[in-house]
Amino acid sequence: MTRVAAIDCGTNSIRLLIADVDTAGPAPRLNDVVREMRVVRLGQGVDATGELSWEALDRTFAAASDYAEQIRRHAATKVRFVATSATRDARNRQVFVDGIRGLLAVEPEVISGDSEAALSFAGASSVLPSRGADPVLVVDLGGGSTEFVLGNAGGVIAARSVDIGCVRLTERHLRSDPPTAAEIAAAEADVDAALDEAAGAVPLDQTAAVVGVAGSITTITAHALALEEYSSAAIHGTELSLDAIRRACTELLEMSRADRAVLPYMHPGRVDVIGAGALVWRRAVDRLAAVTQGRVGTAVTSEHDILDGIALSIS
Repeated sequence: MTRVAAIDCGTNSIRLLIADVDTAGPAPRLNDVVREMRVVRLGQGVDATGELSWEALDRTFAAASDYAEQIRRHAATKVRFVATSATRDARNRQVFVDGIRGLLAVEPEVISGDSEAALSFAGASSVLPSRGADPVLVVDLGGGSTEFVLGNAGGVIAARSVDIGCVRLTERHLRSDPPTAAEIAAAEADVDAALDEAAGAVPLDQTAAVVGVAGSITTITAHALALEEYSSAAIHGTELSLDAIRRACTELLEMSRADRAVLPYMHPGRVDVIGAGALVWRRAVDRLAAVTQGRVGTAVTSEHDILDGIALSIS
């Protein structure tokens, strides 16, 4: 067993996984020791200003400091820190890099969209039984970007990261509470353009199965299941019809923030941005239904995602 620590720092949240890696079987397997998520909204305002704000950096550094203490306490021997969309886009990302290096004594990696996609596929595809050559599409819907990754048992076939995410679209378009029809239409136009871009690199029509990951999609799944609390065990591996996904997305998009806030499975840090996440997921499943001519009629939700991929990459 090797004990590793993986940190995924995205646009909306920063997450920690400390796990023991079991390499005795045919494929490495993670046994969780700590799995934690905090909403720090690192990407707040980046789409408009091009820079990470000091308030967002302070929130992120505070969480990273706590994570460093947990890594020391649990004696992880390998650590990897990965940062994604918001940090890629920021002119002042060196401030972030220097701060994280000082707290964790590791070099934070500001990875490309393609690297993010590959790590997401490695973590998420484990939710499905082996499908051999049948292509599986992993959709990783984040705060600043969404990754579309097509792969099979042999690995990634094609991938594209596009700049649509729940924080970015909320700040850009969905400012009213609840959003207006005009705001929704403008956001949908952005999403459709991004889907066109993704489809130019990833043959979406070859998709045989779909796996959705990250906080927006897991929260939408919790809503579709009408859970009495957020339960990773109940959510992980759930297969929903595309119609059920559309209904859940539409309800969350059209709700007021006050109505979302009282939902028992809603993290407070997602209340204001889940509508945009729902809009992206709804538009994505509509596109998949169309390009596969109805062959894809369901999607599976995975609680395993890029965080697990990061941990596996250092095993």
